[in-house]
Amino acid sequence: MLAWSSEPIKKPMIVTSDRTVKKEAVDIFKLIQTYMGDRRSKVDPLSVALEVVVRGWSNQGLRDELYIQLCRQTTENFRYDSLERGWELMAISLAFFPPTPRFHNYLEGYIYRHMDPLNDTKGVAISSYAKYCYRKLTKAALTGPKKGLQKPCLEEIMHARNAIFSPSMFSSSLEEVMALQKERYPDSQLPWVQTRLSEEVLGLNGDQTEGIFRVPGDIDEVNALKLQVDQWKIPTGLEDPHIPASLLKLWYRELEEPLIPHEFYDECISHYDNPEAAINVVLGLPHINKLVLCYLIRFLQVFAQSANVVITKMDVNNLAMVMAPNCLRCQSDDPRIIFENTRKEMSFIRVLIQRLDTSFMDGIL
Repeated sequence: MLAWSSEPIKKPMIVTSDRTVKKEAVDIFKLIQTYMGDRRSKVDPLSVALEVVVRGWSNQGLRDELYIQLCRQTTENFRYDSLERGWELMAISLAFFPPTPRFHNYLEGYIYRHMDPLNDTKGVAISSYAKYCYRKLTKAALTGPKKGLQKPCLEEIMHARNAIFSPSMFSSSLEEVMALQKERYPDSQLPWVQTRLSEEVLGLNGDQTEGIFRVPGDIDEVNALKLQVDQWKIPTGLEDPHIPASLLKLWYRELEEPLIPHEFYDECISHYDNPEAAINVVLGLPHINKLVLCYLIRFLQVFAQSANVVITKMDVNNLAMVMAPNCLRCQSDDPRIIFENTRKEMSFIRVLIQRLDTSFMDGIL
C-alpha cells in the first residue's frame, strides 16, 4: 500500500468509522494527485494546495490520513517532478497543522529517513525538503495548528511554499534572522523585526494601554501582520497596540533556540534572586543574544515606569510573568520542576528589569 499510485483510492488508508473522513479521504487523495501533476487539471496548483490545507486544518480527523497519503505518494515515485511536488505539499501542510500525537512518531521517522543527501535523485533535493519538514513537524507538535477563526488563505499558502527555501524571520535562529537582513540592513546590530515591532507598540501608545502584553491581539489580525512583517512590511493603519505586541511576543517565543540559550538556563534559575549574579549571566551570553535581550529589557523598563504602570496595570511583576516564557524554556517534562522553575524564571526577568543597566544600548539599532 505504501508506494506511489497513479490510480485513485476507494477508501481511506487509515481505518476509520467516521463517514465524513471516509469520503474526504478519497477526495483528498485526488487533490494530492492533482497537485503532484499525476492527475490532469486546469486548476492552479496553489489553489489545489489551499483546498488540501483548508480541509486538513478544518477537520482534525483527516490530518493523519492526509500525511499517510503524502508518505505513500512520495515512496517509490520515479516521476521526479511529481516526487518534488509531493514533498512540497507536505512542507506546506506542516506549516498549518501537525498530525495527531498517535501518528507523530511514524511521520517523524519517515521524514528523518529522507534527510540523508543520498536520497537526492535527479536534481530533486529530497533531503532539503525533509530537513525543512522535520523542523516544521517539531515546531507544529509544540504549537499546534494555525490559530484563529479565519481559514488559511492563498497568500498564506504562497508564503508557506516560498518559506521552504527562503527562511522566515519567525521560527529561525537569531543568526539566521541577522543573515536574512544583512543585505537590507547591513549596519544593523539588532533584528529588524524586533526593533520595528517594538517601535510600533510604542508608536501606538502601548505604554499608555491597559493590559499591554497581557491582553492578546485579535489572532487573525496578528496572523495577517505576521505575513506582512515576513515580507519586510508594516501595514499603515494599525490602531491596536495589542496586535504588534502579540506578534512581538510570538517572535521571541518562536525563536529556534530560546533568547537565553539552554546552556545558560540552570545559571538563570540558580541566580534568580541574586541581581549581581543574574546580570553576570546576561553579560556572558553570546553577543547577539546579549544585545537582543538587553534591547528587550530596555524596552520593558519603559513600561515599568510608575507613570505608565498606573495606566497599563502592568507592573514589573506582570511584565516578568508575561515575558519570562518568551526568554527561557524549561526542558524538563516533570510538572513539579516546570511549576517550581516558572516562579524562578519570572523572578530572574524581574531582577533584570529592575537592576540591569541598559544605558549602553543607546543608539544601538
